Amino acid sequence: MKRYILTGTPGAGKTTILRTLEEQGLDVVEEAATAVIAREQARGDAEPWTQEAFIDEVVDLQRRRQVQGPASGSGTVQIYDRSPICTHALSVYLGRPVSDALAAEIERITRERVYEQPVFFVRTLGFCEPTAARRISFEESLVFERIHEQSYRRFGYELVDVPAGPVAVRAALISDTIVQTAK
Repeated sequence: MKRYILTGTPGAGKTTILRTLEEQGLDVVEEAATAVIAREQARGDAEPWTQEAFIDEVVDLQRRRQVQGPASGSGTVQIYDRSPICTHALSVYLGRPVSDALAAEIERITRERVYEQPVFFVRTLGFCEPTAARRISFEESLVFERIHEQSYRRFGYELVDVPAGPVAVRAALISDTIVQTAK
């Protein structure tokens, strides 16, 4: 199984690109942090990211989704909307120490070479629309973007820029790169 990571600044269009890649037949894995936020907001916690256990809950869901494998069971390529390296960036952004669970998961994915080295870094569209799960200004999203870049470089990943542009062009860049790295 080849696992690729799609990451970047909040609101850059990752989910839209992911949907396009899914329509092309690739297995995709949804963002864990958004799922944890939605679950906790449904339980009445308006800002679950302020809870001490939040990072570890995200890491746990990321690990479970990765270990379970593809939902369809037919693919040889998966695209992940974020990874534990993104969770590292989130921890840094929130000013929290890296938890034992996060450190252990990063050590595991590094040791087992879980993800492919090229990471698709989706660049900003020039704005950031707030959502229930994304309460960050455009300026804050740029800071978060820089922290993501630093985290991925720190752990030895190669960033493949996915510049702003039409969704089809962005998705094609990712698809073409996957085909090229498979050779």
